[in-house]
Amino acid sequence: MYAPTSTNSPRSGPTSDDGEHGDDGLTGFDGAAEILRAWGNGLRPDPDLTVSEWADRHRMLSGRASAEPGRYRTVRTPYMREIMDRLSPGDPMQRVVFQKAAQVGATEAGNNWIGFVIHQAPGPMLAVQPTVELAKRNSRQRIDPLIDESPELRERVKPARSRDAGNTMLSKEFAGGILIMTGANSAVGLRSTPARYIFLDEVDAYPASADEEGDPVTLAEARSLTFAHRRKVLLVSTPTIRGLSRIEREFEASDQRRFFVPCPHCGAMQWLKFDRLRWQKGRPETAEYHCEGCDTPIAEHHKTAMLEGGEWRATATAADPTTVGYHLSALYSPIGWLSWERIVRAWDAAQGSDEAIKAFRNTILGETWVETGEAPDWQRIYDRREAWRPGIVPAGGLFLTAGADVQKDRIEVDVWAWGRGLESWLVDHVVIEGGPDRHDAWSELTELLDRSWPHERGAHLRIARLAIDTGYEAPAVYSWSRAQGAAQVSPVKGVEGFNRSSPVSGPTFVDATEGGKRLRRGARLWTVAVSTFKAETYRFLRLARPTEEEMAEGAAFPPGSVHLPHWVENEWLKQFVAEQLVTVRTKRGFARLEWQKLRERNEALDCRVYARAAAWIAGADRWPDEKWRDLEDQLGAAPTDSDPAGQINRLGHAPQSKRRSDWLGRREGWF
Repeated sequence: MYAPTSTNSPRSGPTSDDGEHGDDGLTGFDGAAEILRAWGNGLRPDPDLTVSEWADRHRMLSGRASAEPGRYRTVRTPYMREIMDRLSPGDPMQRVVFQKAAQVGATEAGNNWIGFVIHQAPGPMLAVQPTVELAKRNSRQRIDPLIDESPELRERVKPARSRDAGNTMLSKEFAGGILIMTGANSAVGLRSTPARYIFLDEVDAYPASADEEGDPVTLAEARSLTFAHRRKVLLVSTPTIRGLSRIEREFEASDQRRFFVPCPHCGAMQWLKFDRLRWQKGRPETAEYHCEGCDTPIAEHHKTAMLEGGEWRATATAADPTTVGYHLSALYSPIGWLSWERIVRAWDAAQGSDEAIKAFRNTILGETWVETGEAPDWQRIYDRREAWRPGIVPAGGLFLTAGADVQKDRIEVDVWAWGRGLESWLVDHVVIEGGPDRHDAWSELTELLDRSWPHERGAHLRIARLAIDTGYEAPAVYSWSRAQGAAQVSPVKGVEGFNRSSPVSGPTFVDATEGGKRLRRGARLWTVAVSTFKAETYRFLRLARPTEEEMAEGAAFPPGSVHLPHWVENEWLKQFVAEQLVTVRTKRGFARLEWQKLRERNEALDCRVYARAAAWIAGADRWPDEKWRDLEDQLGAAPTDSDPAGQINRLGHAPQSKRRSDWLGRREGWF
């Protein structure tokens, strides 16, 4: 195609006598001026903007998707400027890794990149969320407002119409490119099209494999390889568990950049660390940061100037020179977002709970959590056994669950009582002789469901829910479980790995057999992340216990404490701590955590995991305080003035209360 000239040609018509149109053959008709103007606009190059410059000039934040609607200002989060600009076509870096805390502005920065690509550097782009459902939600809540609030994007993206496939929930076409949104759980979505730009959000929440076809990050990045040096990949996530965290693995392979800020007193450059945040005990409002150089307290109102004077500095050498990595904690969160006072309050509130501290480290500090999977010594646990009357549910136990492990020649069942804070007591250990091919074995297991155990306070408790493993002879387990009903029995399937969004998921429907007839979707199967519950059990076993003197003064056992009766045998205890968590290397050299047996038999640990899963399915992890208080009131187990910690009759010496007929547990079939 050539630019028009004023050279005469045979097609040039006669010009008017008044010279209104001149001699140019293309100006002798109506609309010529518009054509020339459009031609000129097409030849004019787009402004040479970086992603942050584009955001400051064109990005508008919608009230639907932002706490601070209006024009986007990079100066609000200065630490995001370099990260965004690394994604500009003029920057030589191909991969950008961002290990972050929550509430630091990373999501909006990623959306800025999407807007920049649509407007300034069109090309195929793939944006991946942990699941397809989350991708749809992100499209509605983030991408649609991004387009609607920016005229430059609105005129480039096809309008959403029912008959227009160019703009759908998971696909946005624009001149010169397309934005495909999908979930890491969809192998089809990950291999759908080549992509110059790859945006991988919250990679630590991705499943280990996409539809059993491999690592989602690897599958997604493979879509960009044909673009060679022109590709851009952004990996963003809050981290999870050391050894399993994808984002930490990528960050450690990068140049590990930290955001250094100046001390307002001495000017020393430093990156912010939580252990230098100091406050008076019980007074989070006194939180101040102490400079590494002069140790002078820094009030939070200095943070804005500190961020403006900050800069990213590499602290390592990257394995791949085209990869750059960044780490940022919520200590950098701008004034008006997450304050140092709120961070201190979150830390104080997390004390006493490993899960809460884990969440704090992940979401506030942007750091991984270290699982301690060393097996406790069974002899130490033996010495900590407690004496209460056999077959009796101690006072703190408020409901029962059971875990059943099906073996070739027997079915082993452990019954656990659960109280507030997931404090637990082993109530009974039952071995049913004969494997799943023995009809009487299933009859005995059914009878166990109808059995009740006396409570210290006088009531009788039945098993609220039994979780039974389907790893051996699954069809027989499905058939028996279906016959008992989903309200009391839950078939479970154990899976390894810590990076699951929930320790228990489901149920999913599976085929079952009844009376020799196959029933499609006849049983409900729950999936259990056994690694999570094993690690939790070992943490609970390590909890420090109050002394007898402290208990006499009203001290309580910490939440999660595991109580084992004096009648439990050595073999059971050895099975209870029969595994340990180890770090192994994959063929690609990546580290991962894996539970390995220290001895062959581990039924006690498995039964504990299934009973714990049953408590989760029953809802104990999500019950409000009112539910626990109601159970305590019904059993007469609530703390009193004379027994403030609720410790009396842990050894079985308290008087029994009168049985009531209106138990909540009775209405739910637990009594």
